[in-house]
Amino acid sequence: MKPFFLAGRWQKSSHSAAVHNPYTGEHIADVCLADADQVEDAVAAACAAFSESRRSTADARATVLENIARLIGERRDEFAAIICKEAGKPLSLAAAETDRARLTFRFGAALALGDDGHGIAVDASKPGAGHLGLVRRFPIGVILGITPFNFPLNLVAHKIAPCLATGNAMIIKPALKTPLTALLLAEVLEAAGVPAGQIQIVPFDHEHIDALLHDSRVAMISFTGSDTVGWKIKATAAKKKVALELGGNAAVIVEPDCDWSAAIPKIAAGAFAYAGQSCISVQRIFVHSSIYESFRVELVRHTVENLVPGDPASASTLIGPMIQPAARDKVVRWVEEAISAGAKLLTPLRVEGASVLHPVLLENVAKGSPVICQEAFAPLAVLHPYDTLQEALDLVNDSSFGLQAGVFTNDLQKTLLAFETLEVGGVLINQVPTFRVENMPYGGIKDSGFGREGLRYAMEEMTELRSLIIARTE
Repeated sequence: MKPFFLAGRWQKSSHSAAVHNPYTGEHIADVCLADADQVEDAVAAACAAFSESRRSTADARATVLENIARLIGERRDEFAAIICKEAGKPLSLAAAETDRARLTFRFGAALALGDDGHGIAVDASKPGAGHLGLVRRFPIGVILGITPFNFPLNLVAHKIAPCLATGNAMIIKPALKTPLTALLLAEVLEAAGVPAGQIQIVPFDHEHIDALLHDSRVAMISFTGSDTVGWKIKATAAKKKVALELGGNAAVIVEPDCDWSAAIPKIAAGAFAYAGQSCISVQRIFVHSSIYESFRVELVRHTVENLVPGDPASASTLIGPMIQPAARDKVVRWVEEAISAGAKLLTPLRVEGASVLHPVLLENVAKGSPVICQEAFAPLAVLHPYDTLQEALDLVNDSSFGLQAGVFTNDLQKTLLAFETLEVGGVLINQVPTFRVENMPYGGIKDSGFGREGLRYAMEEMTELRSLIIARTE
């Protein structure tokens, strides 16, 4: 059984979870699961490590982060292969995720050397005369990071890198469907010189999470996953800092002034690549009525001809399996319910093997249907025409989610209107909402989350401002 990384050592337990290839069903490995005593050991080790890491120098933190980035680069093919195997992510996308993770740690190294404080003009008011003011950020302590299956390396990196850059300590609970990538990263952390106990990769059952949410030694929860689980965590851990990166049903708007034909490959890839298993996957496509018919014909043609699911280990594959049969079957039921309610299916509803679903395009979907109101997390998108940009903006906002949205237009005024109107964490112009780079602020509003990731912004979440006011005595 594969051991986990706790207190700077590789440890085993009597319980395990099986990891399977979602495309072939092959049993890949058995991974040890920490028991209650070992979870307690992880917290104690993190607390001990934080007593040292909080005093670490910027240079030491940056050096470790640079080492991690270098070692990820050296083991790039190994990371890509294991992501492909355990997550079913197409190999080209798995390699791209590995490259992104390397950059995440490089950005963290640069920011670790940055300025973490500033002066304040205390004497801007009469009571402050004769005083000097400074503000600095300090690490908060032990952080519990809970990560999902769909980006088993880079979403772990987006928690660990800012943690190391700020001198905190962290326990990572990786998704039990994809723990092998995180454990491979633990090998890199060990080799890079991360102090024992500062970062621990510890798979364990969900039953142990509640105790950590109530543990006063855990200062923060950083969770990426479903909105249902995320908001329960926030309600339970009311006195802790909480950062939530949750779900979405991301939308794009296509205005007639853009080169909409050139936008179709982007939109199709944003909807269907990696079987749509991203919280910012394109799920709702709003197209101006003057170009709707032509756009629909071309999008359907492009999807059917170019986006055929296949073996994720093939370099040419863009769409692999969904993570498990139950996830696919749920979405198939949603599609069949939508069709029964009057929706029109534009692509064949095809399933293959245990978990493969071919891209699904729908139109004429009834308001309130799960395929537009809920997060599909699948290769599914819904087309809808509109007459005015304001109507389209209102349709995008008519959602309980608000993560990112894309608008295809070459009109500056429309761009500004979209930026001011859309109720999302990020507005992307002439780009799909699936787009993300590591140093941008990333997060949502409404049910899509709380707080922001992206290196600098996650570092702010993981630190507290502290003021120093000095009265002159002369």
